[in-house]
Amino acid sequence: MSYIPIIAVDFDGTLCENKWPGIGAPKLDVINKLLDLRKKLGVKLILWTCRTGEDLVQAVDFCNYYGLRFDAVNDHLDAMKEKFGNDPRKVCCTLYLDDKNVTLSDVPNLEEIMLNEIERHRGM
Repeated sequence: MSYIPIIAVDFDGTLCENKWPGIGAPKLDVINKLLDLRKKLGVKLILWTCRTGEDLVQAVDFCNYYGLRFDAVNDHLDAMKEKFGNDPRKVCCTLYLDDKNVTLSDVPNLEEIMLNEIERHRGM
């Protein structure tokens, strides 16, 4: 399997304004950047949130409405499970976006970083 960057992204406060237990206004800059990275670089996306049950369904529906579909939700990519032969609790990703940690504004050159990661792994 060739290297593909994986971005795990939190929901509340990251993809939308934090209005827990409701859903706030969409953060279209973040949503559009993730859509762009998927289109340009084939980035894989994981929704990594504390939401469960109906709250999680609502979050996924919200993202789907804006065209943001995930390769996994609160789980690893199947390819990573196969690669490592297990399914640990800690998600495997290149970058984790979360309003409590690293936000999109913290990495304005995200596309460049992802391109560098792809190139770096190409030589391995």
